[in-house]
Amino acid sequence: MAPMLRLYNTLTREKAPFVPIDPTHVRMYACGPTVYDAAHIGNARPIIVFDLLFRLLRHLYGEAHVTYARNVTDVDDKINARAAERGITIRELTDGTLAAFHGDIRDLGVLMAEDVNVAGERPRFVEPRATDHIAEMHTIIDGLVASGHAYVAEGHVLFDVPSMPDYGALSKRPLDEMEAGARVEVAPYKRSPLDFVLWKPSKPGEPSWPSPAGIAAPGRPGWHIECSAMSWKHLGKTFDIHAGGIDLIFPHHENEVAQSRCCFATDVMAHVWLHNGFLQVEGQKMSKSLGNFITLREVLKDWPGEVVRLAMLKTHYRQPIDWTVRGLEEAAKMIDRWYGIVGDVAAGAEVPASVVEPLLDDLNTAAALAELHRLDDPATLKAGAGLLGLLGRTQSARADSAIAAAGVDVAAVEAAIEARRAARAAKDWPASDRARDALAAMGVTVKDNKDGTTTWTVSP
Repeated sequence: MAPMLRLYNTLTREKAPFVPIDPTHVRMYACGPTVYDAAHIGNARPIIVFDLLFRLLRHLYGEAHVTYARNVTDVDDKINARAAERGITIRELTDGTLAAFHGDIRDLGVLMAEDVNVAGERPRFVEPRATDHIAEMHTIIDGLVASGHAYVAEGHVLFDVPSMPDYGALSKRPLDEMEAGARVEVAPYKRSPLDFVLWKPSKPGEPSWPSPAGIAAPGRPGWHIECSAMSWKHLGKTFDIHAGGIDLIFPHHENEVAQSRCCFATDVMAHVWLHNGFLQVEGQKMSKSLGNFITLREVLKDWPGEVVRLAMLKTHYRQPIDWTVRGLEEAAKMIDRWYGIVGDVAAGAEVPASVVEPLLDDLNTAAALAELHRLDDPATLKAGAGLLGLLGRTQSARADSAIAAAGVDVAAVEAAIEARRAARAAKDWPASDRARDALAAMGVTVKDNKDGTTTWTVSP
């Protein structure tokens, strides 16, 4: 039996033992990036936190018994506008942005599909894209209309919020309070100010798909329906954990719950809801107007990815985090000290219980890191740090500085390799050739290995 994990559940507002629906198949979903622009440092926090939870669940229940779905939003107003500005399709925009995102988060030590999926077995990590799940959206929307929880009005399909008596249970917002806070100008076709869009007409030049609910004109999905469709497709009508940033509790997650529960007639969508706190920069809210808006790529140019990861993990995930240069400097010293202890020791030692135990208490990373400081055995320290996604490189592999000295942008190389991989998967050979040419221009040679991985070296 796995040791008891306790998690704080936003739905109940209390910390309680985590009891999976099926211990042989623990299922977890997290809201991932909207790929219209470079990820900022705040976007990295949920990616790192819920990657840690994925690692812990795999440790507790077995690597073959945990499925993690982290979605990609690849159609929305910002994406449409940015693609139109550049004169490219939304797929071209989102493919490029997603490739850059993958390059960034790999540096953070985040587990990816190629790290955990095994050929011939059920995928352990999936990264569904919204535009690949239009059929599932149609099914949910049609089901909601048929059951009286949604209606068609002027080419839109809207969810009828008053049809769900306990709407607001996740965010704990009473209906009358939400109505009072609704926008003054409410679309005239809405029955209630709180009703939200499941499907909408596409404007000229916008991406579109055949519409559900008998609507003749093509259209596109609303934001909330996308996650209901993707989680259902990959995890089922109900699943164990749904995670995301605290800013998503309302309206996004509240509306996901409404759609999924009312469509499938279930008591819950996910049994446990986890939300990470906000990120500030040097004590201030991050914003472009304040000049403190920092992209993840910018941070990774100056700091190794595992330093960034450690700086994030020093603060408990539910608490606000103050992102400072001093915090990064302290994390860098900790990483260097630990590497000085572990050297090139081989992995394989058992993860010490002293590191696991604080993580079982709602991911108490500060206490887990304190336990790492007490370890002086190289193999044990490496195993404990590995559970947190740290110290995964050997001393000989920590040669990023040498690569940088050779004039190679590691993040740009990884992004180009990912773009090439995506192009080859789609059999888009011209795009694949362009990516290879871009790599050659950076002074990099790539090698496709028999196991499906791609490695690269700086050209002599």
